[in-house]
Amino acid sequence: MNYVPGTASLIDDIDKKHLVLLRDGRTLIGFLRSIDQFANLVFHQTVERIHVGKKFGDIPRGIFIVRGENVVLLGEIDIDKPCDTVLQQVSIEEILEEQRLQQQTKQETEKVKMQVLKDRGLSIPKADNLDEY
Repeated sequence: MNYVPGTASLIDDIDKKHLVLLRDGRTLIGFLRSIDQFANLVFHQTVERIHVGKKFGDIPRGIFIVRGENVVLLGEIDIDKPCDTVLQQVSIEEILEEQRLQQQTKQETEKVKMQVLKDRGLSIPKADNLDEY
């Protein structure tokens, strides 16, 4: 087996189904169609998969271009292997509502944590203020 450095090693993966995890937490599944020297990726027949608890939903996105610096993880999906997941697929509307409720609960929990810290005389700078230091 010959070793090919950098993104050139992905040439063999073109036209195969992949899962990619992005820096912002999104998960995309699609067929890898093109790559370049900066690890920018082009996917075809892409879906955005949203997980909430034991449920998931797929939102069709079509052709999707991903800038290389936003890729956290890239992996090939074996389409011949049977799926043995315990997750339940639900409609797009249902998974978006579940995601909204999950985010709302998370924000409320964070608000309570911040108030408890404030009551104890501690403060944590918000993420958008960290660049000022």
